[in-house]
Amino acid sequence: MLDTEKLLDDVDFAKAMLESGDLKNSDIVFALRNLLRMKYYPVAIKFFFSQDELDKFKKQVPYKTATHPFTLCHYVASSRQRGDILLATAEKTGCTNAKYVLGWKGLDEGEIKSHLKYTKNKEQAERFVKTKKIMPSGLLAYATAPLHKAPYEPDVIHGMSDVLQAYHLGNDWCAAQDIHPFEMTMTMNSSVCHGVVSCYVSKKPNITPMCSSSYTAGKTEQGEINWIFPGSHLKPTVKWMLERTVRDGGPSF
Repeated sequence: MLDTEKLLDDVDFAKAMLESGDLKNSDIVFALRNLLRMKYYPVAIKFFFSQDELDKFKKQVPYKTATHPFTLCHYVASSRQRGDILLATAEKTGCTNAKYVLGWKGLDEGEIKSHLKYTKNKEQAERFVKTKKIMPSGLLAYATAPLHKAPYEPDVIHGMSDVLQAYHLGNDWCAAQDIHPFEMTMTMNSSVCHGVVSCYVSKKPNITPMCSSSYTAGKTEQGEINWIFPGSHLKPTVKWMLERTVRDGGPSF
């Protein structure tokens, strides 16, 4: 039987989680839902550069893929809200902005034109696009899965929450990693796709608002914000959140 009274007491819950030993991915997800009241599953993202590793995934994992090309933020939304384990290739990724930062297409007129609505002129649009980080060459595919169901070690973890939930998580990351300030960056027209690529390339977390595309295609109807962590950074962040909850009597400052 589950001790629901303990689960509903933040301090008793945090103590029990810490006493259980090394945090599993499901522990991390449950702690975020229980203490920060997060509504959505964090999404574990894996980038495949090895054909052998990709073939092994296809053989061993019961995954789904899109019938028609989807945006990257749509794949992430499906894992976040439906709990799907998904695999995407260049052919099954429909967003040209995502293809550009994933290294699956070069800089072309179409990419520049897609930024003209935000910039003063074409020259500025081209300069801005060129500032985006690009995935190392050779990417074959990427997978998305809810963190607690991920059959792999994630390269990047993407989450979606309200601003104050992200604020708490950012503060806890600073304390856990002993790094301050928490640096946030925003790019035009590529919040989720460039967000996960930038995190992978730079090995730094980010908290960034939605772009218009992720609002429509990424199922973000309630003013949520993105938080994106390197795969190995979320566990120590949540561990410190649990320790702080025990120390301070609750998760909120």
